[in-house]
Amino acid sequence: MNILPHNDEYWINLAFKEAEKAFEKKEIPVGAVIIHNNQIVGRGHNMRESLNDPTAHAEIIAITSAASTLNSWRLDDCTLYVTLEPCAMCAGAVLNARIPRLVFGAYDSQAGMCGSVDNLCDMNLLNHKTIVKGGVEADKCQSILTSFFNTIRTPKSDLDY
Repeated sequence: MNILPHNDEYWINLAFKEAEKAFEKKEIPVGAVIIHNNQIVGRGHNMRESLNDPTAHAEIIAITSAASTLNSWRLDDCTLYVTLEPCAMCAGAVLNARIPRLVFGAYDSQAGMCGSVDNLCDMNLLNHKTIVKGGVEADKCQSILTSFFNTIRTPKSDLDY
C-alpha cells in the first residue's frame, strides 16, 4: 500500500467538505472520499432522502464512484475516509470492495460496525480484513452531526401551532 503524502487529518477534512454538501441538502451530514495513489478517485455524501434510496450512504456512493474511476470493483490499493463510523451495510461494502484501510471521524455508538457496536472489518469469519482507524477529527465530524440533528429537532414555539 502506498504511503500518502498528506496525513489522515488532511483527507478526513476533504470528506468533511462532502458532509457539508449533505448538510446543505438536508441530508444527514456524512461525507466520504476514497484515495488511490495520493488522489481522490471517489467521493460521496449521504443522499438517501434526495434519491429515496436506503443504500445511498456516503460510503456506498464513494465506493461506486471509485470503482467506476478505476474500472475495477477491487479497491485493494485504496483508503476510505469517512466522517462517521460505517454501519453494517457500509462496513460490508468496504470488505466486498477489498479496501485495505478505513479511516473515520466520529464514532457511532448506536450503529457503528467498525469498533463501536462491533467490528465487521476484523472478523475471523471473512476472507478479507480492513485496518480501521477511528476518531480522526472526531470533534469536528461530530459537531456537524449535532448541529444537523439540533436543527431538525428544534422544538416548535407556541406560535407554530
